[in-house]
Amino acid sequence: MDLQLKGKTALVTAASAGLGYATAAALSAEGARVAICSRDLGRAQASAGRIHAETGNEVLAFEADVASATDLTRLFGEVQTAFGSLDILVCNAGGPPPGNFLALSEEQWATGVQLTLMSVVRSIRLALPLMREVGGGRILTLLSSSVKKPIDNLTLSNTFRPAIYGLCKSLSLELAGDNIQVNGLAPGRIETERINQLDDAQAQKRGISRAEIRTASEAQIPMGRLGQPHEFGQVAAFLCSPAAIYVNGSVLLVDGGAVTSL
Repeated sequence: MDLQLKGKTALVTAASAGLGYATAAALSAEGARVAICSRDLGRAQASAGRIHAETGNEVLAFEADVASATDLTRLFGEVQTAFGSLDILVCNAGGPPPGNFLALSEEQWATGVQLTLMSVVRSIRLALPLMREVGGGRILTLLSSSVKKPIDNLTLSNTFRPAIYGLCKSLSLELAGDNIQVNGLAPGRIETERINQLDDAQAQKRGISRAEIRTASEAQIPMGRLGQPHEFGQVAAFLCSPAAIYVNGSVLLVDGGAVTSL
């Protein structure tokens, strides 16, 4: 299926690894010109090089900490200079630290606000003028299955991800008249470095091995396995494309059926 992304311009934040990388790779494979960022420029450049080698399409790397308002302002200016326009924004950020309520400090809450929530707010503010210039666009926020079901030991994610879902819903009403669709994509357990870190945290908390955590979690997934990053990226590319033109204000789970609520 041709997703009609050839010639489109896209920015995927925090995309040197994990689900951000998978999304950027999928957009590039569909013909989009893609910009990615990371706090580590060298890592972003290496990731951009790998995607370009696989797809043959233009991939640019920039240095930016998405928790920093100053970095984001600079990033969007650099992307505008490089591409001249922006059709697609994918908001991603490294997950906030694990921990249940009493284990989290006030400083961790403050950092979580900037990293998880305000990075999305600021990125969308900066993207809107660029999208309005070209007559529309697609905004996709990468969330978590915690928007549907709280996850033990992830209080910060359980708090901020649903807040972003609410923002998506609000913006889907406000921006539809500008031909800008806003959606969310919520991964379940996808095999990434982040999942390994969370499994290690759970293993330490419960006094068991990471392998035991992995086995128990797979048993809770109807498909019986963790998802792969490219499987997530393909869904992300679809939601950013004209093929999903009538999808707006929705959050789609990519979790193998693990969340069983209606």
